[in-house]
Amino acid sequence: MLEIIIAVVASLAVGILVGYIIRKNSAEKIIGSAETQAKNLILDAENRTEALRKETLVEARAEAHSIKQDAERDIRERREELKKTERRLVQKEESLDRKIENIEQKEENISARQQLIIEKEVELEGFIERQIAELERISGYTAEEAKELLLQNIEKDVRRDASIMIKEIESNAKDEADRKAREIITGAIQRCAADQVAETTVSVVPLPNDEMKGRIIGREGRNIRAIETATGVDLIIDDTPEAVILSAFDPVRREIARVALEKLIVDGRIHPARIEETVDKAEKDVNRIIKEEGEAATFEMGIHNLHPELVKLLGRLRYRTSYGQNVLQHSKEVAHLAGLMAGELGMNVMLAQRAGLLHDIGKALDHELQGTHVDIGIDVLRKYKESEAVIDAMAAHHGDYEPKSPEAILVAAADALSAARPGARRETLDTYIKRLQNLEEIANTTPGVEKSFAIQAGREIRIIACPDEVNDDSMALLAREISQKIESELEYPGQIKVNVIRETRAVDYAK
Repeated sequence: MLEIIIAVVASLAVGILVGYIIRKNSAEKIIGSAETQAKNLILDAENRTEALRKETLVEARAEAHSIKQDAERDIRERREELKKTERRLVQKEESLDRKIENIEQKEENISARQQLIIEKEVELEGFIERQIAELERISGYTAEEAKELLLQNIEKDVRRDASIMIKEIESNAKDEADRKAREIITGAIQRCAADQVAETTVSVVPLPNDEMKGRIIGREGRNIRAIETATGVDLIIDDTPEAVILSAFDPVRREIARVALEKLIVDGRIHPARIEETVDKAEKDVNRIIKEEGEAATFEMGIHNLHPELVKLLGRLRYRTSYGQNVLQHSKEVAHLAGLMAGELGMNVMLAQRAGLLHDIGKALDHELQGTHVDIGIDVLRKYKESEAVIDAMAAHHGDYEPKSPEAILVAAADALSAARPGARRETLDTYIKRLQNLEEIANTTPGVEKSFAIQAGREIRIIACPDEVNDDSMALLAREISQKIESELEYPGQIKVNVIRETRAVDYAK
């Protein structure tokens, strides 16, 4: 057994040795072949690198030669351009030198001419002075006197020509009066439009005695607070004897407070509960009166189919005043005037009356809503479905909007006539007298006026012209001049008639 193992081991050893020898020979052959291939590859690479180096060197030399040629060409071109530029600069410099020489020569010539002109001017001034002195000696007038005389003569000629022109224009206007009667009348009436003024905001309630003031105030002021809270009106209790002042912008609230306070004074029972009850009754009474006044106004004017709310708003105008003029009475008067003028001119009488009655409807609400009474009136009339013709006529009565119909012009004119007639609106005596004085002063300071008299509450001024200074031809020009001065210096409602009178007297004596 051992021998078999030894034999196997020996066989294995011999096999391993033989395999090792075979592999070693094979590896040496492979290594030798690889070394040969490597040497061949290295040699080939060296040959290719040398060829590539030579090729690249040739290409680089060719490119460098091309770049050198391009650079030399650019340098030659730039040198040529520089030479051309240098030649142009030299030429310009020579041209500038020539121009400078010409300018210097011209300056010398100009200086010489200026000196010559100065000498001529001095000589001319002396000549003119001698001529003026000679003219003054011959004419007997100085230069200023002659100028003044010339201006006076020119002014007289211009005044005469202007007066003749005015007369011709007026004559032509009279010749065309029949054909343009309606346009002239409505245009003249429209120019009478006037501005609106402030309204009264206080009412005075008389008291039987001054002890009543304490009862109205109440303990710790509870009664007066209750009255102000219930009515929305301020009570002013001051040193005015036997009187209490009510102040509020809302005329209806002020009237309710006045009626309620008068009832409380008569009743004598003044406490918060009684105040509230009396204010409620006064409010009902005033609302009833408002409705009755609105219905009476529409019935008086013969205007029907008005919305009930518009009738109530008309009634509210009974307690609204403008410059001391009751707005409801003013509205009825405007409706009458507009209707009469519309009838005379052949226009829509009902439209003019309806728009005239409603033209100040916005004043019933202008203390409650934002905006002018015209804008408020437009919104109210549209809300209650009034016609656009009535709305347009109402909107144009103060010139805020352009009139779209002849009836709108009539409403504006009637509004101005109602407000501007003497006695329609309250005016203090001092203001009235001051206006008349200013009117006469404007006329008296005009050249050619001897005397002037303001008459008819300042609606007309009669002027006595100096017959020696104003002739018949220049009377129209004098009237126009005074009317323009009045328009520019005074503020007045309506219009003022300027009446110029020139008297020619012939005096002789019988001997």
